[in-house]
Amino acid sequence: MDLDDLYRLLRVSHVQAQGIVDTIRDPLLVLSGDLTVISANPAFYRTFATDRDSTIGRLLYELGNGQWNIPELRLLLENVIPKSASVADYEVQTEFPDVGQRTMLVSAQRLIHPDNGQRVLLFSIVDATARRQREVAKDFLINELDHRIKNLMSVTQALTRQTSVEGRSAEDYRDALLGRFDALARSLEVAAHKKTSRLPDLALAAMEPHLETAPAVVIAEGPVVQLSSSQATSLGLILHELATNAAKYGALSMSSGTVTLDWKVVSDEGSPAKVHLRWQERGGPQVAAPSKNGFGTRLIKFTTEFELGGSAELSYEPHGFVAELGFPSQTS
Repeated sequence: MDLDDLYRLLRVSHVQAQGIVDTIRDPLLVLSGDLTVISANPAFYRTFATDRDSTIGRLLYELGNGQWNIPELRLLLENVIPKSASVADYEVQTEFPDVGQRTMLVSAQRLIHPDNGQRVLLFSIVDATARRQREVAKDFLINELDHRIKNLMSVTQALTRQTSVEGRSAEDYRDALLGRFDALARSLEVAAHKKTSRLPDLALAAMEPHLETAPAVVIAEGPVVQLSSSQATSLGLILHELATNAAKYGALSMSSGTVTLDWKVVSDEGSPAKVHLRWQERGGPQVAAPSKNGFGTRLIKFTTEFELGGSAELSYEPHGFVAELGFPSQTS
């Protein structure tokens, strides 16, 4: 039986209110015209961890620690009595004694006793804490999804615009662009799983296309570093660029070449922990610093600085190319 059913029953039947009130599953109070509690059902006592002596004969605004003493609610209820109005699902968020922070939806409806014309108020309470928490969580997930989609669109647009077309055939451009999209997809797949969104899992996923054709790729057994979704996506793109460049121009372009990827977490006193990641190439062709920075180099530096909040040092040593990245650690 809900509040409307009870209201209709009491209008047409001369029955004792208490027997009916006790059957309502949600907390319910019967209030007099001055909002003094005439009756309360067992659900009210259970929900608010109180008893009859602390409830009956007291003003609504004095119950508990005064959590119902809300000016807006008082105005609403005071209009119910003289105007035969009603209040439906008025939200109250407050700290209840022995219950904690809760979200309650209150409804009130006027009832006139058929014999003596006494005006009373049926005050119904629904605990909507769990429902509100689900709604907040849903809104958060929707906003996060919207944010991630916008970020993803920005990344794909940047990859498309910045992938050079100069000196390339349509097939070469297609392969370069699809390779970057594939790296982005692998990074997103790793980032989507919290249990695997970490080093070394990301390193293995990013280097997977090169491990079969280049067994000289060595991924060291570094510490497990938890990565946020944005960190995993950004670092995955960086590793793809490093591997692609190594396959075209560096150590992975020759059978004698090797690549070693390792990292460590450094904690300086008074400073947040940082991840130091090192990409070392050896045994490849003679390397030299390029006359101008290509998109791959710009992507590595920009992503490390602005997406990871760190720094990147690229060195073209005689024995091979070296990339050293440093960025804040989430958890390690």
